[in-house]
Amino acid sequence: MTNSTPAISLTGLTKRFGSLTAVDALDLEVPAGQILALLGPNGAGKSTTTEMVLGLTKPDAGTARVFGATPSEAVRGGDVGAMLQNGALLAETSVGAMLKLVHGLHAHPLPLGEVIERTDVAGLLRSNVGKLSGGQAQRVRFALAIMGDPRLLILDEPTVGFDVDARRRFWATMADLTAGGRTVVFATHYLDEADEFADRIVVLNSGRVVADGTGAQIKAAVGGRHVRFAGPDRDWTALPGVVTAHRDGATWQLACSDSDAALRALLVDPSVRDVEVTAPRLEDAFLELVA
Repeated sequence: MTNSTPAISLTGLTKRFGSLTAVDALDLEVPAGQILALLGPNGAGKSTTTEMVLGLTKPDAGTARVFGATPSEAVRGGDVGAMLQNGALLAETSVGAMLKLVHGLHAHPLPLGEVIERTDVAGLLRSNVGKLSGGQAQRVRFALAIMGDPRLLILDEPTVGFDVDARRRFWATMADLTAGGRTVVFATHYLDEADEFADRIVVLNSGRVVADGTGAQIKAAVGGRHVRFAGPDRDWTALPGVVTAHRDGATWQLACSDSDAALRALLVDPSVRDVEVTAPRLEDAFLELVA
């Protein structure tokens, strides 16, 4: 293995469940040391893809390699750590006892004290695992994910259940961990997290890649500016310069190829109010891509 060996290499990866194709001939390469955000609507194939990378699900076609090895070989070798949103924890035991037990199963783990400090679980060590809140359980899953000192971390909705302060502390810890060259792949519905922390964003829809690039590149791909306003229900795509129109309650958002032309036509309508022109956000680009 060389330093140029990708952390993840997926070639023609396909998974079907009956008549549903969850992952459709997916090609994706993740260089070692990269932080990649995996985005997509529910059912886009994110979880199925990560399960195949972890060796939990076998593909129907194609291959998945992790640091040049099969997923099972990479997991057994301690190269991969995972934090799954619904990952089971040992019930009817204390957090401290569970962490100590799992720590002893790894060949070359991080010091247990370091794991506890990094993941902020010191105050939970005497707590019963079965009585943890959602956010507390996520912190414990994070401790388990990094315990083996893996080169690749796969995180599925890692900050679900966290308050704003806990989310900030989590990503500060992740920045520290990845400074040493770890590869991170995380799936999230918090698009601001993807935009702020990921080196690269891949958007999946119907099991296929529909966008791949930095946050800035993906936002630029939708082009133009966006016009927000309050107004009645009508076909705003008929206005000049308007590409798409989305409604959120009483507020409309228009994606424009020519925002000046759209504004000129829009402002003559007396029913339109509270007009705002903005550059596209990652959320705007995401909606455009998966519409």
